[in-house]
Amino acid sequence: MIHPTRTCVRLAYELHKASSHNASTSLTDRAPPILFLHGFLGSKRENRRMSKSGCPAKNADMESSDLRNHGNSGHHPQHTYANMAHDVESFIHQHKLGQATLIGHSMGAKTALTLALQSPSLIAHVVAVDNAPIKLPVGTEFSKYLQSMVRVEQENARTHAEADEILRQYDLETPVRLWLLSNFVQDQTSHLLKSRVPLDILQEAIDPLGDFPYCPGSAKYQGPSLFLRALRSSFIPEDSLPEIPKLFRRSEIVNIDCGHWIVQERPQQFQEGRLCVFGES
Repeated sequence: MIHPTRTCVRLAYELHKASSHNASTSLTDRAPPILFLHGFLGSKRENRRMSKSGCPAKNADMESSDLRNHGNSGHHPQHTYANMAHDVESFIHQHKLGQATLIGHSMGAKTALTLALQSPSLIAHVVAVDNAPIKLPVGTEFSKYLQSMVRVEQENARTHAEADEILRQYDLETPVRLWLLSNFVQDQTSHLLKSRVPLDILQEAIDPLGDFPYCPGSAKYQGPSLFLRALRSSFIPEDSLPEIPKLFRRSEIVNIDCGHWIVQERPQQFQEGRLCVFGES
């Protein structure tokens, strides 16, 4: 249930209609809509290719949203999983999605898991991509990403090429720099690059993003849940695996040999892995 004291942020989104929908397809024949939730400093654009590449269930619409303080969604000083889950719950109600399947990466994964425990009747399935319902401090690399973005604004960069030269000074690999650069737009008046995400708010959010609002025994989600675990990442450590079924009883864990960005690094394995939650091969 939506908490009356929490401020809701309206989420920007993209809708990809199921190609198999036609006039003869009844509402009861359609699979639950799928909602993609991106990670920290990401946006709905990350999932655009995956949304268009095909749906893991027949007759399912797919929507990709920008979480609060990201992309084209609104800004708010409170940036916790409880707040973001509240936004997504409101989004599901506003768009009359009924039961939805949530697929989230990293920060989006913990948001999806929070909502599944908070309002289980709204969620048909959960796919958590390289994050789990545990408390684990966020790595220092994310603070470095934010510091580099602040420097771009301080140096009054006018082009993405100039901004890229600044980011190079932080020893960031090309894919990471491109990902960070996607958050900059040129101001119409000053022609300087400005971050479309509130860097000050997100700097304050780093510590809360290592938290999780539920502990084992406080709630349980009985629906199917899939955890895609990157073996070259530290987001789901080995000793956390026994904790997952305590909150998500029908959970399955699939290991993938790659880094944290599973969707981008192993798109085919991601596509195959997420089918597990739908009982497909």
